[in-house]
Amino acid sequence: MYRVSEVIIVEGRYDKNTVLQAVDATVIETGGFGIFNDSEKRSLLRRLAQERGIVILTDSDGAGFLIRNSIKGFIKPEYIKNAYIPDVFGKEKRKSKASCEGKLGVEGMRPEVIVEALRSCGATMDDCEGRKIPEISKADMYAAGLTGKPGSAEKRAELKRRLSLPEKLSTDGLLQVLNVIMTRDEFYKAVRTQNGVEL
Repeated sequence: MYRVSEVIIVEGRYDKNTVLQAVDATVIETGGFGIFNDSEKRSLLRRLAQERGIVILTDSDGAGFLIRNSIKGFIKPEYIKNAYIPDVFGKEKRKSKASCEGKLGVEGMRPEVIVEALRSCGATMDDCEGRKIPEISKADMYAAGLTGKPGSAEKRAELKRRLSLPEKLSTDGLLQVLNVIMTRDEFYKAVRTQNGVEL
């Protein structure tokens, strides 16, 4: 399996699941057209783009291109790589009928097609055999009191406020973003006592 350095932007959770079966990467969902009105999500994507760069991987239908163009409208081009899936006609297994245009979306692509789309756009990829920098884990979140303990929701909310992250970001989403914007050591510095008040 390959590791992708850039953050991959997809439309929805089924697309995310498909991409994660093909590569090891940080994958963020737009929520489909929800990205049009979600200023917090747009702000988050801008920040991730500046930290690591992004790869936009949307469906090859009209809706996918609308979402792609919307993202290109609020993120500087130097931070964007565009990955395209081929036009393949058919229907995803979970759906009762094909899409309006009759094309398979990202979720309907085989892993090797996803890998080739990422490679073709110039995504930074390596095999997962190299030395891996320690990432922030769920165990780290627990040890820092951000999950599984009384008051953990309040501590997460305070951390998100301090880091200017969306308040609606899920716990898993927070973990994913933290691994993009900081190292494990920086994480522990961020959650230590500040001004005599523990997070």
